[in-house]
Amino acid sequence: MDRNEVVLVGRLSAAVEEHPVPSGDTATKWRTIVRRRRPDRRGGVVTDSIPCVTFNSEAADVVRGLKPRDYIEVTGAFRCRVFGPPGAKIWRYEVEVTAVRAVTAAVPLPSPEDEDPAEMPAALVPRQVSYLAKAM
Repeated sequence: MDRNEVVLVGRLSAAVEEHPVPSGDTATKWRTIVRRRRPDRRGGVVTDSIPCVTFNSEAADVVRGLKPRDYIEVTGAFRCRVFGPPGAKIWRYEVEVTAVRAVTAAVPLPSPEDEDPAEMPAALVPRQVSYLAKAM
């Protein structure tokens, strides 16, 4: 059975953008900043900025009411969208959001001593979106 479910807990990166689409709906777009489970080799924290979009007016209302850097929980599905003329297609990956809620506190990162990457199941090892795109 196939499943396409995404749950992100992170921070709102900037103010949301509203874009009308030809169908008359409004696409509300933003990016969610999510820290990776492990710090990078130099001791810094690595983050991913994940594009999100919703056509749901209730989810859009929630996200419009938040300020940049507020913590949010996003629920939706991973989508690949193709734009452009036949000879110059552009592929974009984003999370199509069905629900958003503000969360009051950040989820703490586990300390590097708590986990051994060799013991983590392969599905839990973070990978960049570009890496996932090549697998399709």
